[in-house]
Amino acid sequence: MYRRVAIIGGGAAAAALLSELLDRQPPQPLHLDWYTGGGTPARGVAYGTRSDRHLLNVRAASMSMFVARPQGFLEFAQRGDHSISGTDFLPRRLYGDYLEAEVNRALTRAREAGHDVRVLPFAADAVVPESDGVTVIHGEENTHVDAAVLAIGSLPPQPLAGVSDAALESGLYVTEPWSFLASAKPDPRPRKVVLIGLGLTAVDVLLELSALWPNATFEAISRHGLLPEPHLESASAPADDSGELIEAMRDAPDIRAWIRLLREAVAQSADWRTVIDSLRPHTPSLWALLPPAERSRFLRHARWAWERVRHRMAPQVMSSLKQLEREGRLHRRRGRLQAVNVVDGKLHLDVRLPHGKGVHTMDADLVVQTIGLNTDVRRTQHPLVRQLATNGHITPDPLGLGCAATTEGRLQHNGHTWQHFYAIGTLLRGTLWESTAIPEIRQQARNLADRLLAPQVA
Repeated sequence: MYRRVAIIGGGAAAAALLSELLDRQPPQPLHLDWYTGGGTPARGVAYGTRSDRHLLNVRAASMSMFVARPQGFLEFAQRGDHSISGTDFLPRRLYGDYLEAEVNRALTRAREAGHDVRVLPFAADAVVPESDGVTVIHGEENTHVDAAVLAIGSLPPQPLAGVSDAALESGLYVTEPWSFLASAKPDPRPRKVVLIGLGLTAVDVLLELSALWPNATFEAISRHGLLPEPHLESASAPADDSGELIEAMRDAPDIRAWIRLLREAVAQSADWRTVIDSLRPHTPSLWALLPPAERSRFLRHARWAWERVRHRMAPQVMSSLKQLEREGRLHRRRGRLQAVNVVDGKLHLDVRLPHGKGVHTMDADLVVQTIGLNTDVRRTQHPLVRQLATNGHITPDPLGLGCAATTEGRLQHNGHTWQHFYAIGTLLRGTLWESTAIPEIRQQARNLADRLLAPQVA
């Protein structure tokens, strides 16, 4: 087993792995260095919000941090409110509280068991994987560990092409919506806000700013102008295991064929959601079958449709957005952002319309970029990831989906696999595709903990 392990990252994936490691009873004490990067450990960006308007997009009964304790989050929530049901969509703030509580519980048990855990409230400056372990560097301190795990979540968002330096310097173009929302204050002034993107991040921004700014209007621009689909009011389950559909997809690893098969399955189903949900356990193995050209085709042509049906929102959230539309405060527009400049103290946007309809221009008091997770290691400004990529310690996924890695999470470089350097969560999207939500992350944490604590590691 590895006796000294570094976990780099302060969000839910890091917290899940730390807790899995400390909940075991290894024959020898562990030394764990947890580089949380500042902020509140365990919450990360995803669960750092303090707004009750930001809801989980998975029902409470499915959000446990641990495979072995499937009702963990629900039990935690019900201790504060006995009326909560497993089918409820609860605030992400509450889930952040749960993660913090589980980490604190694990740290207490670690002290009792004689483990040495250092919670380091800063980021690692550099990481150097080697044949016999990994060196983690922070300031003047170089620490050699038996294994290290990158658990840094998504990368910092980058401005879209066409956004001028003047727009960025004005402070009126927001690339990091979560830090912006954390500091937003109530304001009755009328203003026009434009959102670039219509995924779940855009939904959260709309919910929060529409409440804080009651006289603001919102225009949301995306390629297809569609909101994420909602969950059903009541929970549903697949009528069967979709075995025939899965086998047919395995026999024809081609995006066009898969779309045809999915349409046929949906046509025969009482609700399309049961078909999509039945694919979830099989998504990594199906993704592995796709040749690079087919993966690229999926990203160009079908990703937007998959994301809006796979990553759904709570029914009450959809109701709130529809109310904003009825009130005339929210308008959705199809198009692609071409340019953003500053003109007379406002932002001036050029948006290319679909089907060759030309370019639409508009002004905005504020533009918020809400295009979703950034996983492109090739272009990131994240200091540690840039260091790893520049020094050839990791290989970027060719489609911008994190890092090259094995299905077990071992990171790769120049066609070789590190034996002591791992990743968990979002950086594995190119390998697993389905690698960003708690149900997948908790399974990764469990499997990785097994691997790190195994008597012999291959």
